[in-house]
Amino acid sequence: MSDFRSQAVAARGAAVDLATLTRAQKDAALQSMADSLAAAEAELLAANAVDVEAARAAGTEESIIDRLALDAKRVAGMVQGLRDLAALPDPVGDVVRGWKLPNGVSVRQVRVPFGVVGIIYEARPNVTADAAGICLKSGNAALLRGSSSALNTNRVTIAALRRGLESAGVTPDAVHLVEGGREVTGELMTARGLVDVLIPRGGAGLIQAVVDGSTVPVIETGTGNCHVYVDADADVAQALEILLNAKTQRPSVCNAAETLLVHADIADVFLPQALEALRGKGVTVHGDAATAAYGDDVVPARGDEYDAEYLTLDLAAKVVDSLDDALTHIRRHTTGHSETIVTGNKRNAERFIAEVDAAAVLVNASSRFVDGGEFGFGAEIGISTQKLHARGPMGLAEMTSSKYVIEGDGQVRQ
Repeated sequence: MSDFRSQAVAARGAAVDLATLTRAQKDAALQSMADSLAAAEAELLAANAVDVEAARAAGTEESIIDRLALDAKRVAGMVQGLRDLAALPDPVGDVVRGWKLPNGVSVRQVRVPFGVVGIIYEARPNVTADAAGICLKSGNAALLRGSSSALNTNRVTIAALRRGLESAGVTPDAVHLVEGGREVTGELMTARGLVDVLIPRGGAGLIQAVVDGSTVPVIETGTGNCHVYVDADADVAQALEILLNAKTQRPSVCNAAETLLVHADIADVFLPQALEALRGKGVTVHGDAATAAYGDDVVPARGDEYDAEYLTLDLAAKVVDSLDDALTHIRRHTTGHSETIVTGNKRNAERFIAEVDAAAVLVNASSRFVDGGEFGFGAEIGISTQKLHARGPMGLAEMTSSKYVIEGDGQVRQ
């Protein structure tokens, strides 16, 4: 039996135990995991320094380095994420809906764990703690396949989490780090019957490879070519603040803005200020000819750049003649993640909400809010851009399935 198969079998056994845990038991385990991770901070930062140094030596892009790197603040965030999960309601057992049939039989649909969840992800070691915690709280065992670039960090993290589980009297087989080459990833993707659902979290290449190669059901998390459309009726100061936050607050994440669309009627007022403000933040704007007319340092945008998820301090920009043109552009180039309109026109906002097909649509707010933590979900597994099962930030409820419980008093079907 391969190492992976042994882990999967152990996780399957653990899932049976996890499904029966009370909220109090799960919350105690999460607090114990948090304590253990906090105690391992020095070891964790040392391991992460090794990973970061190796990544830099390999010529890894700085946007990826930013996702990989930990400091004391980020470790504290991982720890707090586990504690926040302990404070959230337990979704397992929640009644989604229920009713009574005319013959007296009661029917209710209740939330239940998936069982064993496999997660394949790139670079970000905070995902390791978040995923383990969310899976535990929702009653699932986790098989975590992190990238080789974060291997040392993930080893320390998983070891600490397993110690915390054991201290709380919960089986450490609730969480496993899946190691090995590409063949192991292949095993994970085809472990139908052992793994109930697979979630890829990373770049477009990783996600597509998992979707194409898996026999295990996949919840697809998507890339974020997120647009900010500044309507003719926008408040200029408000639009500037939203744009700068969406683009520069943390450019390396999927809910950062990547494309700016500006209505032609407001371009004369908005774009000179926007280009100056973006320049001050170190942003390189890649624009069409109409945008370039407002700034000598605007780089001509290639056509494919309107499909780009830069994850850097780069921004595609275009002037559009109408709301219809903005909607057409978004429909053509969106990845279905998060799309923003800045406007004082209620009718235009309502059209944008109705016509934009994305997991999240924002009106007069930064796309950086599209996040499980910001939504009050605690940590998140990822942001789903598909339409089946879950869409948008996936928190605890999204990590459950359901079953029907039917109770009678001897009734039989006539």
